[in-house]
Amino acid sequence: MTAAVAVVYEDERLLVVDKPAGLVVHPGAGVADGTLVQLLAGRIAGGPDPDRPGVVHRLDRDTSGLLLLARDEQAHAALQEAIRRRAVQREYLALVEGRPDARSGTIDAAIGRDRHNRTTMSTRTDKPRRAVTHFEAVEALPGRTLLRVSLETGRTHQIRAHMRAIGHPVCGDQAYGGRRCGAAIGLERQFLHSARLVFSHPATGERVECESKLPADLRLALDAARRGSAPGGPDGS
Repeated sequence: MTAAVAVVYEDERLLVVDKPAGLVVHPGAGVADGTLVQLLAGRIAGGPDPDRPGVVHRLDRDTSGLLLLARDEQAHAALQEAIRRRAVQREYLALVEGRPDARSGTIDAAIGRDRHNRTTMSTRTDKPRRAVTHFEAVEALPGRTLLRVSLETGRTHQIRAHMRAIGHPVCGDQAYGGRRCGAAIGLERQFLHSARLVFSHPATGERVECESKLPADLRLALDAARRGSAPGGPDGS
């Protein structure tokens, strides 16, 4: 287990792990085995769903980075309440196509299942749920921008759907319009990484702050974006 998933923080109440891209958090949607919760069996607990023990929030399969998990019922309840109160800071790094009009901003746009494509989330939905995403430009690159993104709410695919909605899809995101932007710099998945988590410990109240550096595939893609070309070929963006 420890070879597959790096543990960033651990005590008797909770875990913070650094999830690699490609690893599904819990069983579902045609994935029955080899999930994160199965790799951590016996070390996480809490919550009403036996298929999702300890899961406080989720990351998509191809999103890498920090994930917070509970180890008992009390910690799970407290951490989920902290998420609901927006008391958990969740910051991501995202490389997006183009350049947003403002260096920083807030996307306040309800999303839900897209009315035409039920596998994606969208503002074009019959069942909207409030979703709020904040972003700040970190670095301007040729044809792309590296953003620091933070979540106020935590809807499925929220960052990916919101970035597409404002015309700046996450590079490499096959489902949300970032395929071409990503292919030009050698990306095989969306450039989205959970880089920072800050929260109060549910038992002690002490501040816990965890950070994760970009994994190798995203570092290589970022270097290619800075050069304005893909490894071994021109930039097709």
